[in-house]
Amino acid sequence: MWHTVALCIVLMFGLARASADSWEDCNQAGDIDRAAPEVADRAIRACTEIIDQGDEASHKLALAYSNRCEANSQKNDDDRALADCDKAIELDPKFARDYANRCYAYINKKDFDQALADCDKAIELDPKFARAYSDRCNVRNEKKDYDQALADCDKAIELDPKSRAYVNRTWTYGMMGHYDRALADSDKAIELDPKDARPYINRGWIYNMKKDYGRSISDCNKAIELDPKIPIAYNNCCSAYNNKNDHSRAIAYCDKAIALDPKFASAYRNRCWGRAIVGQLQQGLADCNEALRLEPNDPNALDSRGLIFLKLSDFDRAIADYDATLKLDPKYAGSLYGRGIAKLRKGVTSDGNADIAASKAIKPDIAEEFVGYGVK
Repeated sequence: MWHTVALCIVLMFGLARASADSWEDCNQAGDIDRAAPEVADRAIRACTEIIDQGDEASHKLALAYSNRCEANSQKNDDDRALADCDKAIELDPKFARDYANRCYAYINKKDFDQALADCDKAIELDPKFARAYSDRCNVRNEKKDYDQALADCDKAIELDPKSRAYVNRTWTYGMMGHYDRALADSDKAIELDPKDARPYINRGWIYNMKKDYGRSISDCNKAIELDPKIPIAYNNCCSAYNNKNDHSRAIAYCDKAIALDPKFASAYRNRCWGRAIVGQLQQGLADCNEALRLEPNDPNALDSRGLIFLKLSDFDRAIADYDATLKLDPKYAGSLYGRGIAKLRKGVTSDGNADIAASKAIKPDIAEEFVGYGVK
């Protein structure tokens, strides 16, 4: 009898220790942008153990679902993250972090209206929640509402001077054309966390916009060194190499971006452009078609496909794509010039010369640029 009692005591203490360990690991999900993959995996296992036991108070179960939502977001398993956040909110509808976590998952799924609603709710529940402002800045960047995005990122940094909002504000400043401010924010984000790939990606993008392609490529490669599985880093390198007229390297980087994300429209578009220049016309055409299937109103993809049709002497299709580009952006010099060449080759001399003159008024060296594309 004594042995039986002693055994029961050992088992009870063992269970208590396991439960404590599970809570410690479950709570280590931490910030979704900072948790290492192995921490996320451990948190998911621990939170699942707690949830499966189902004998905790509802507020504790809500926390377990909340933590598992964060960990699943860290692993980009957004459907599971959404399901966990939904359950956490059902159990505790006044916990701001759950709405912020769900906002983040909706951002990843590109459902920006739902993301905005959840960030709004998180801020309503906790007006000093810096991360919710930072994520709402991200959402508003995606919705091209840059003035409001800037206000949100400013607020996030005011509330938390070490906020990841520097990363999001880089994008805001970049899209507003404030490149020096964007570079300063990227530098600050790198200072705060030199092992985070994202500020290097953003700084590389800004250097590309400033036509400093060497620094752009250096930053993209640094991001790849830190995290080899981020498609946008390879895509940004692809873009910079295209701009350097090193199209073979550009294509290789886009190959990697597409292998990591087969639905990455920008990578197909950039690879289309590289292939158009080097003469891989049928492969380039397939890339542009896929880019436009994924993003039908992308003027850059339409322009690139127009160049391919021009080089294939399919002038009617070239003109149609250039028309579509110019409808979206009437001052797209390359499309004006390409359309002018296509019209001249069809014998429509007056209209062709008018397009060429209009393109040169926007970009005086456009004819030399097209010589580099193989079009004279």
